Amino acid sequence: MTAARPGLSLRQRSVIPGFGLTFGLTVTWLSLIVLIPLAALVLKTTELSFERFIAIVTAPRTLHALGVSFGISFAAALVNAVFGTLVMWALVRYDFPGRRLVDAIVDVPFALPTAVAGISLTALYAENGWIGSLLAPLGIKVAFTPLGILIALIFVGLPFVVRTVQPVLADLDKQYEEAAASLGASRAQTVWRVVLPTIWPALLTGFALAFARGVGEYGSVIFIAGNMPNVSEIAPLLIVVRLEEFRYADATAIAVVMLLASFILLFVINRLQQWTEQRTSER
Repeated sequence: MTAARPGLSLRQRSVIPGFGLTFGLTVTWLSLIVLIPLAALVLKTTELSFERFIAIVTAPRTLHALGVSFGISFAAALVNAVFGTLVMWALVRYDFPGRRLVDAIVDVPFALPTAVAGISLTALYAENGWIGSLLAPLGIKVAFTPLGILIALIFVGLPFVVRTVQPVLADLDKQYEEAAASLGASRAQTVWRVVLPTIWPALLTGFALAFARGVGEYGSVIFIAGNMPNVSEIAPLLIVVRLEEFRYADATAIAVVMLLASFILLFVINRLQQWTEQRTSER
């Protein structure tokens, strides 16, 4: 056997042509679009002292805005987890007239500009709107209240739950349900013990995605929220307000809090997606 010549590189060639160049362009593009702006935001915040940073993010108006954004986003994600699952179940398990149309309508929040969604929801739920006029005699006011924010976030977050869980349920073999029924399980027991454990990881992922979208939502909320400080003001709007007031330190401090929350949510979502893939491969 011929010995390897000295100086011969032992590194195997990549099966992907131009991998080095492609990887370099990817990292450069990602740095210019994402990493450098985020780094600039963090560096801007370092100009603040720790005491000043804490004072900004713990101000009553800031805490209330953060509470509105995260609290209502969480509530909207819970609603979407329940009703999104019902919508998904109907689309997968039943064949009815107009099913394709309903399936396409689910994706409307993805394609519709958020400002258009906000204006439409405000027109519908205002006291003189089609739906708002029916709720007004009951003492229920939706537009320009936190309830309006909840409606807007439910609207934009529903597709995340439906589209995340739908393929998992579609891949579930009906033989498992038939086997449970043949063993004497009721329909509720079959759903609880057979179907739900299968779709649970995907459902958690859809919930996290809807929650993350709600936290950062801006366009569809500002029109229906009323934007009243300490009442219906969201954190993204407060950042814009601080920028318009030339209070850049306040804006960057609040933005960093939102950024940290986004990183945590992305980490949770990635872990949930890995769990979903692992559970799917084990079946």
